[in-house]
Amino acid sequence: MFTKLKVPVFILIGLLMAAGAAQADDVKVGFVNISRLISESPQGTTAMEQLQEEFAPRQREVIALQSEMQEKQEQIKRDLEVMGPEERRNAERDLRRYERELARSQQEFQEDINLRRNEALGKLQRDLLREVQGFAASQGYDLVVSDGVLYASTAIDITEQVLAGLKASFTKSPAKN
Repeated sequence: MFTKLKVPVFILIGLLMAAGAAQADDVKVGFVNISRLISESPQGTTAMEQLQEEFAPRQREVIALQSEMQEKQEQIKRDLEVMGPEERRNAERDLRRYERELARSQQEFQEDINLRRNEALGKLQRDLLREVQGFAASQGYDLVVSDGVLYASTAIDITEQVLAGLKASFTKSPAKN
């Protein structure tokens, strides 16, 4: 039992010693809200607008397929009583074919947009990380944290300053994005 407690005790002692050393020096710590940078930075809004623009034609195609299928369903409902058995089977078969085609189109569209969104967010996150690192280095921060923080005082929140830097760098070189 003593050996089981030995490791956590040594870790706790090490953490306390490190905390004491950190208090002895003036450690400059900052917090950045990455999701806010993504949503409020011009780079983030531009990336999302470009994605919307890129996928708008395909979205219109999917909507057109939905409308076409709905029209077919309504037409079959209207003509159901006057159709013969073979005509009814053919109409139902066509309707199932439209449903499968629509489902396939929707799934392909969703997969493609998710893939591109992930690519764009990955690039954006790399750009934001470079900006945060540059800001932290230029302002003398020892530690900057982000996601996974349970509490961050507004006194150490540097999101606004990094956001201002992102906006300034965007207006200087919008063609870069």
